[in-house]
Amino acid sequence: MKIDASRLQTSMEEMARIGATAGGGVHRLTLSDSDKDARDLFASWVKSAGLSLSVDEMGNMFARREGSDDLATPVMVGSHFDSVPNGGRFDGSLGVLAALEIVRTLNDREIATHRPIEIVNWTNEEGPRFPPSMLGSGVFAGAFERDFAYEVRDTDGMRFVDELERIGYRGKLPCQPRPLAGYLELHVEQGPALFTSGIQIGIVEGIRGLTWLRITMKGARDHAGPTPMHMRKDALVGAARAISAIRDIPGNLGSDLVTTVGEISVSPNAINVIPELVTFSVDFRHRDENILTRAHQAVVEVSGNAAKQEGLEIEVTPLGGSTPMAFDSGVIGAIEETCLDKGYSHRRLWSAAGHDARYAADLCPTAMIFAPSVNGKSHAEDELTLWEDVTRSCEILGGALVSLANQP
Repeated sequence: MKIDASRLQTSMEEMARIGATAGGGVHRLTLSDSDKDARDLFASWVKSAGLSLSVDEMGNMFARREGSDDLATPVMVGSHFDSVPNGGRFDGSLGVLAALEIVRTLNDREIATHRPIEIVNWTNEEGPRFPPSMLGSGVFAGAFERDFAYEVRDTDGMRFVDELERIGYRGKLPCQPRPLAGYLELHVEQGPALFTSGIQIGIVEGIRGLTWLRITMKGARDHAGPTPMHMRKDALVGAARAISAIRDIPGNLGSDLVTTVGEISVSPNAINVIPELVTFSVDFRHRDENILTRAHQAVVEVSGNAAKQEGLEIEVTPLGGSTPMAFDSGVIGAIEETCLDKGYSHRRLWSAAGHDARYAADLCPTAMIFAPSVNGKSHAEDELTLWEDVTRSCEILGGALVSLANQP
């Protein structure tokens, strides 16, 4: 399949203007005004392509191109438009807009597929505003209850369901598991493996499991001057010791394990006051569920020790996560066959980042395609995937998608 590369680039650039940041990235948090604008633009393109659009109770958007057998189980393809704060313009958008470009190409050539094709824009893939991540696909797959998702609040106290209604994307279609013949997702790699090795296409064999925690340490607020050091219960000192110890856990459990503390709040956050309360996040990931369990235990242990050393109270709150998921060998094979047909270099690898494909894999045969990220950068304004890699990966997605959609 040869796509219109300039049309795809134009679509990507137009979408990137919504929530654009001064540094060249996008700031398009879930259910924000910019998220609404991105959805509205996508809906207009869906209409122009002659597709039907439906929206479910979680705001997941489904654009359907009918097949020659409209009763056949559809093949789904897509990703997300929401971003992390000041994130990259390729992350998520590439997967949805590449799928749209494939459908446009099929329309241009008047090519019918046996099965219907549904392009999906999942709600809240990223999760910083409404944790946990992948909330829309998680409810769709039955991993989360809809009412649980509706009650999730952001740091300003806004409920997910209220913001969903505010932007006009609380649909009537039930968000629940339904039959799918397969699921494909194209994404930028968000890591350096492909770029540093000069490999053109990544074939994703599975997604590592991840766990998110929030740890709160409570000490005693006091004056920074008169309070002797031996009488202090400094919540920030306890948190700092814990964070340093969490950073060292992968060295003890395995190099493929990664741990990150990416969010922290301090109260009262004043230069001359001993911190009374500190809350910080913990993110850890691995492809082996046993390692994840041991990492969880280690995080709780080192944090507890740090709190005890400083005389603090501690609370560990789970924020969600997902278990490791291996993808379907048949779908992986369809992607690999397309790479061989096109003569593109390719490599099999596991994703260290979470994606909606993780939950789709609970419902149907699933796999992913990665396009190289320049210098491995992502979740940053300077994220970049070269346009030739965008085109190449879209054509691989198209070949694999048509193959799945034409299966009897």
